[in-house]
Amino acid sequence: MTMPLMHPPRKNPVLRTRQMNLPPWARGRVALGITAAAAEGRFELQVCDDCSAVQYPPREVCHRCLSVRLRWREQSGEGALLATTTLHHSNDLYFRERLPWRLGLVHLDAGPTLMVHMHGEVTEPEAAEAAKVPTRVRVGARLDRAGQAVLIGFPNEGSVHMADDKMLREMTSDPKFRKVLVTDGKTGVGQALVRALVKAGADIVWVGHAEPWKKTGGLDDLSALPQVTLVPLDLTNGRQVTELAGSIGGKVDIVINNAEVHRTFGIGARRGTDAARAEMDINYFGLLRLAQEFGPALKGRAADGETGATAWVNLLSVYALSNFPPHGTFSASKAAALSLSQCLRAEMRPAGIRVINVFPGPIDDDWNQHVPPPKLAPETLANAIVKALRDGVEDIYPGDVAQEWLERWRDNPKVLERELSQP
Repeated sequence: MTMPLMHPPRKNPVLRTRQMNLPPWARGRVALGITAAAAEGRFELQVCDDCSAVQYPPREVCHRCLSVRLRWREQSGEGALLATTTLHHSNDLYFRERLPWRLGLVHLDAGPTLMVHMHGEVTEPEAAEAAKVPTRVRVGARLDRAGQAVLIGFPNEGSVHMADDKMLREMTSDPKFRKVLVTDGKTGVGQALVRALVKAGADIVWVGHAEPWKKTGGLDDLSALPQVTLVPLDLTNGRQVTELAGSIGGKVDIVINNAEVHRTFGIGARRGTDAARAEMDINYFGLLRLAQEFGPALKGRAADGETGATAWVNLLSVYALSNFPPHGTFSASKAAALSLSQCLRAEMRPAGIRVINVFPGPIDDDWNQHVPPPKLAPETLANAIVKALRDGVEDIYPGDVAQEWLERWRDNPKVLERELSQP
């Protein structure tokens, strides 16, 4: 059973901050299919369309019939543990700093045999053999600190503290005992996020609020929580962003950028560019200002002890995938933010910082008050973000609308564009 994680001691300021050593991350193009699925929380392997053979490792042709018709399909990961071993020595710098490290050999029910990282709660095969019951495990795919997929063997029934496993925390960005910045605490989503983070065990939650002269309901209740500290933050004010980064940038472990402006206009519905500029100033340039100031600080603390800097979360929109004409300028600003966040992900990856993009459908807030249901409740969105941090994924599409849009967009983006343009 995994022991509950204890609050880590305060860092000794005399000691130098370690630099991040990443695990081996070279992958062939074919193997990146496992990574693409793991980025959304799925475990997929190639399956031959002709003979149904499941392939591992990934390959160009089927190992059984040499067919090239291989498709990635989600797997249950159920299998039997054949053997385990524990590394006590490694020439790789990343693993040398984290020894001992447990590995196992698992035979999947689907056919292949895999070498996987082992969760600490999986029992040894010898103990299971003595009980005349084979050790059953469930293999899942997770992203490591280099952003590449690795396979992990989990127990079929874990304890309530299984997320505190030392190896598993290396693969995830669990907010427990970490310090988080939420950029906008005035919205329903922001306030739900703060409560969800506090419930998840966050040590400190800094909550940004712009235009403090505007009184917003719920902010006083948040400030009463012992973990919460309100900070002035207007993403249109570059100087304010710089000052805040200088004040807390060296302490933040997770940045959640949920600030946004949302107007329901297309091109011809409103003259001028004022509304579109306001959306771009927050949704795109706000992210850029935040990344320029807080990005280097997070990268410098990626290996700073057990609760070092670990993740950056961007609240985008499923409208970023394909423009929704009734919300045309908003869609365009989120598409620009998506492109920028992909650049941010590439720049943060060498430091082991995970960039998580969130693509919700319509949220049940003031911006979407005239949009008919179904709409995503702020609390549901907040819980999905916390779950993404705990699971170590990169892209999430919470809600039924977002899932439907994603499916249609992947099937044929041109058809989706035509459907959205119909009156």
